[in-house]
Amino acid sequence: MKVISIVSQKGGVGKSTISIHLATAAVIKKKEAALIDLDPQASASKWSDSREAEYPVVISCQASRLEKVLAAAQEEKADFVVIDSAPHSESAALAAIRAADLILIPCQPSILDLRAISDTIDLVRLAQKDAIAIALLNCVPTRGTLGDEAAEAIKQYSIPIAPVKISERTAFVRCLSAGLTVMEYEPKGKASEEIWQLYKWICQQVKL
Repeated sequence: MKVISIVSQKGGVGKSTISIHLATAAVIKKKEAALIDLDPQASASKWSDSREAEYPVVISCQASRLEKVLAAAQEEKADFVVIDSAPHSESAALAAIRAADLILIPCQPSILDLRAISDTIDLVRLAQKDAIAIALLNCVPTRGTLGDEAAEAIKQYSIPIAPVKISERTAFVRCLSAGLTVMEYEPKGKASEEIWQLYKWICQQVKL
């Protein structure tokens, strides 16, 4: 079982959107997948409630119960588990980081996000976890050089950057409102292509 934790101490960076899409991508690829929602706002859980499809399974829990939930997922022979962590919560972030095989730190190409990423990186180092922590640029404008400039700015933190950038596209907003993902809403669209590239790259990193 591989565990992918989506962690950021800053809110509004797209953790739930990324989590939902990665877990659903795994399901589409015939993996036994689950999404664990640690965020009190329960965005992923509310998305699941509005969804007609039964999968991916979304489990809302507190950080203190994460270990037991992961043990249950292991017993159910899950292949791919995504943890949607909570912002502004060191306990939730640390629990997600310690459980992970791969840690994704979403970051939008804004000065506030770029400054805030250091807090999350500090938590990864505090946890002394061997898992790879990767910065993921999210909501990148499809035109202009903001994405490249943000990638250059992240280099100061000595953390790898995912080679796939997730762009700012209306398909992400519309699909989630309908209880879907971009792969289901617009399967041949550019947003769907980016998610598949990210999923494939993650699977390569964790050898799944």
